[in-house]
Amino acid sequence: MKNIKFNHFKSFKKKSGTLIPFSLKKDIPFKVKRIFLVYGNKNFTRAKHAHKKCSQFIMPIHGKIELYCENKSLKFQKKLDYRKKEAYLIKPLTWCKIKFLTDYSILMVFCDQEYDFKDYIVKYKHFLKIIKKK
Repeated sequence: MKNIKFNHFKSFKKKSGTLIPFSLKKDIPFKVKRIFLVYGNKNFTRAKHAHKKCSQFIMPIHGKIELYCENKSLKFQKKLDYRKKEAYLIKPLTWCKIKFLTDYSILMVFCDQEYDFKDYIVKYKHFLKIIKKK
């Protein structure tokens, strides 16, 4: 899938709990400049934007979400459950929409850029015009 990369993390289970290690150098394919958490409640939608330059590595750490992505070459929809230890790399010029499927869902997002509102494409029609030109 062009511009979207799937990662699956190993886990180590014991009676006392589960450890899921990941390396910023090995597992995330860019130098992380910003990390944030998004908390969501069932049936609410977040994101609904694309970035001009920023790549994001999205990983659910609690609950279930539905991830919808669209770029010039594909449309992609996937349900993510934190128990499956999955993450997705979303590259620039990819429209992303996130729907929370369970209450108290939490996403962790790693970015290769600092926050800059000028990098956001917030109108879907504008996004479509940009990707048609590329």
